[in-house]
Amino acid sequence: MNVPLLDLTRQYSAIKAEIDAAIRRVLESGRFILGPEVEAFEAEIAQYLGVKHAIGVASGTDALLLSLKALNIGPGDGVIVPSFTFFATAGVVANLGATPIFVDIDPKTFNIDPEKLRELLTHHASPITHHSSPITAVKAIIPVHLYGQPADMDEIMAIAHEYELYVVEDAAQAIGAEYKGQKVGTIGHLGCFSFFPTKNLGAYGDGGLVVTNDDELAERVRMLRVHGSKPKYYHHLVGTNSRLDALQAAILRAKLPHLDEWTAARQRLASRYDELLGDIPGIEVPYRAPERTHIFHQYTIRVHDGRRDELQQYLKEKGIDTQVYYPLPLHLQPCFRYLGYKEGDLPESERASQEVLSLPMFPELTEEEQDYVVDAIMRFFRKGL
Repeated sequence: MNVPLLDLTRQYSAIKAEIDAAIRRVLESGRFILGPEVEAFEAEIAQYLGVKHAIGVASGTDALLLSLKALNIGPGDGVIVPSFTFFATAGVVANLGATPIFVDIDPKTFNIDPEKLRELLTHHASPITHHSSPITAVKAIIPVHLYGQPADMDEIMAIAHEYELYVVEDAAQAIGAEYKGQKVGTIGHLGCFSFFPTKNLGAYGDGGLVVTNDDELAERVRMLRVHGSKPKYYHHLVGTNSRLDALQAAILRAKLPHLDEWTAARQRLASRYDELLGDIPGIEVPYRAPERTHIFHQYTIRVHDGRRDELQQYLKEKGIDTQVYYPLPLHLQPCFRYLGYKEGDLPESERASQEVLSLPMFPELTEEEQDYVVDAIMRFFRKGL
């Protein structure tokens, strides 16, 4: 048996008529960039998230980039980010000429550890002295809701308020997840989402979203996505071309009504994985923090005793697709060597990168496929391979 990490063709087959009708509607309209489909999607997703403004952009990366630009983040500014996350979280900071300042993670949730965040800001007057890039001031924090589990937003927001920092939530992997009853992405000053095809709510190409309850910030992001213009050809800001196109918006509109049902399916599969894998020595199933809903963009286990890569190879030989998100923390990436970090600086991020393994997880995964995955993992450990 072959078990994919993700199979988008099954989702398309289930809602083919709705998707095809949405695409046909756009083709027949002749409106392909922004326009009514994007405006309708922005209104619908804003209502779903419970936020005042939703602005469609070209990608999740651009959502982060435009959010920081809206906050006037640039050279001389420091932005605190977790080291254990997708590259874009820190890459956008560097692309603006600002400096990423890396903080370690909570080993249970894989998200920013508030204690480490406070320690960084209080006990090291200069998180700054660790770096070769000159930083005038720390301006913002980007908490990431990794794998679909919310970060500890109460603590992060309290620290941000104390130090007068902006908070830009990276919710690229967590659409629909809730922290104490509030959708993530709507808690900080701005929230960012990705509609990359593999996401829980995925387009059929790139796409992203910025959300906020701040009228002024929303207006700045809207201008920034169209070269800083309002009206057309009158440029108040130096922006860029980052527009969600109408085809992607129409596809997302067709998918959005199914999102909660798909999330529930992921959560059922995750609970079943927990039950089947829970007694296997050598692995650790995902932790769920209290008062938070995990939407399982990934179902990520820890494999102890240095056996992660062996297990992954064994599963590959059995036809089971897995992935390591992420094999090298950002503070050790070659492109960030100029910041002066070294191995051992962020031990939990480094340990996670050596232990995490994401198993097949998507709403249409069958119990038979899941049993096959679990059986293969059991066989690996029982045989002492």
